[in-house]
Amino acid sequence: MAARLLSLRGLLRAGGCRFSSAQASPLQTEQHGTKRPEPSSAKSLIDIGTRRIFSSDHDIFRESARKFFQEEVLPFHAEWEKDGQVSRELWQKAGQQGLLGVAIAEKHGGIGADILSSAVVWEEQMYVNCTGPGFSLHSDIVMPYIANYGSEEQIKRFIPEMAAGKCIGAIAMTEPGAGSDLQGVRTYAKKDGSDWILNGSKVFITNGWMSDVVIVVAVTNREARSPAHGISLFLVENGMKGFIKGRKLNKIGLKAQDTAELFFEDVRLPASALLGKENKGFYYLMAELPQERLLIADMALAGCEFMFEETRNYVKQRKAFGKTIAHLQTVQHKLAEMKTQICVGRAFMDNCLQLHADKRLDSSTASMAKYWCSDLQNSIATQCVQLHGGWGYMWEYPIAKAFVDARVQPIYGGTNEIMKELIARDIVSDK
Repeated sequence: MAARLLSLRGLLRAGGCRFSSAQASPLQTEQHGTKRPEPSSAKSLIDIGTRRIFSSDHDIFRESARKFFQEEVLPFHAEWEKDGQVSRELWQKAGQQGLLGVAIAEKHGGIGADILSSAVVWEEQMYVNCTGPGFSLHSDIVMPYIANYGSEEQIKRFIPEMAAGKCIGAIAMTEPGAGSDLQGVRTYAKKDGSDWILNGSKVFITNGWMSDVVIVVAVTNREARSPAHGISLFLVENGMKGFIKGRKLNKIGLKAQDTAELFFEDVRLPASALLGKENKGFYYLMAELPQERLLIADMALAGCEFMFEETRNYVKQRKAFGKTIAHLQTVQHKLAEMKTQICVGRAFMDNCLQLHADKRLDSSTASMAKYWCSDLQNSIATQCVQLHGGWGYMWEYPIAKAFVDARVQPIYGGTNEIMKELIARDIVSDK
């Protein structure tokens, strides 16, 4: 494993995949000045070697990730859907392959690559239409909180194990009575000497059932001048007395992704369980949410690209009225519309990815990406099911799974209605 990770780190750094503020753009690192085709002019929307934000080294990493998802995930996903979770073995294989903690600094125990390399992993998972593995939440939502705000002890304890797939991470924000409104959180942590006593419950927690460590959002100061000033984050570990995992929730989609209720009944936490500073949790959440929304948006767009290619292949084979339905003008026009919409979305999405790689992505722009791409994903899903006809409604067809999996995208990570509020706030602000 160590040799494989060292090889991967060397590869990702070789062509500028490791982030640095002075780093040349991936386009500038291309050998011989090769111009990369955009998806609109490529043979397919998921071709390797396209898109100007990536380099040839990203392509090599993409080939490795694609092979992993095709060989280690796709053949087993139907069984995991029945189980309501993926296997722990898969997590450790992903760690061995260097697919976890990709953008976490090497000094902390991560791979040390850039966010574009993380995006490769997000996209390749969507290209096999397998939503079970909660890798993106683990690597690019949970791990950054620990890497950015954790103590040296916390970083050393969790990051290497999480990068190896031996410690699965989750984040518990949502409650039965508090979703997009994080200031409505009721889970409460009370000081008891140097310890904290945690009480409350969380719901819809991705990786919740399999989690080994959970970042829990809790109120720590009920007298604060506003709820935002009295929220803290805690690292709660599996097996702690009073930490109870409820049932795996029975969802209409994301069947192989373990999503659970979590309960905290007088959980005693040592002072070392506090992540970052007391009562600063809300500000940490606001700082990290743009990346969460970015990854939802990119995975939504990649989902669109998968569904389009799946449908293109289907209509070129399906026959009606003595010829394939791809010969029907109404079908051709629908394909033209969808490809145009997806390529327009991809151009904006790639711009957001590059902005984030340059540390210039703001909250409003990330909200635009999340709202636009997840809405588009549901629109494309509906149109692709229609083009499949009755077969599109059959569970064994990939498009049916893509259809139900798409529906939650405008809901989690902040509903799209909240995204519009955040965008509008910037528009009308006098600041």
